[in-house]
Amino acid sequence: MPIASNDVLDAPLAEIATCTAVHACSAEPATHAGIAAVSLGSYTMTAGVGGGDWTVQDAGGGGREIVRAEQTGNNGTATGAATYIAYTDGTTLHWTTEGDGDTINNGSPFSLPQATVARFPDPVTV
Repeated sequence: MPIASNDVLDAPLAEIATCTAVHACSAEPATHAGIAAVSLGSYTMTAGVGGGDWTVQDAGGGGREIVRAEQTGNNGTATGAATYIAYTDGTTLHWTTEGDGDTINNGSPFSLPQATVARFPDPVTV
């Protein structure tokens, strides 16, 4: 049976935790520069696992996952449905996930609930 230590599974999750911003987006950006055209609003985050915004932990059912803390207190910068969430370190688009599709309105408060951003299962024999 294959085995992967938590260190192996945590390495890519720790890279995601270098992100310092999360953007609610109306479409999936392809690059960091592309975020500007689709961002409906954003939050500045503290980078690093255990730094307050990022937690790496055991995933239910096995494996490892990274969880982003709830983000509250900012206003939207555009109006649209948040169909994607984009994570960046300020220069590189590191990860995107599907959003919940809720409408964000320009100038109105919005929040991003706590979410599992990525999950890597334990290895299996193929």
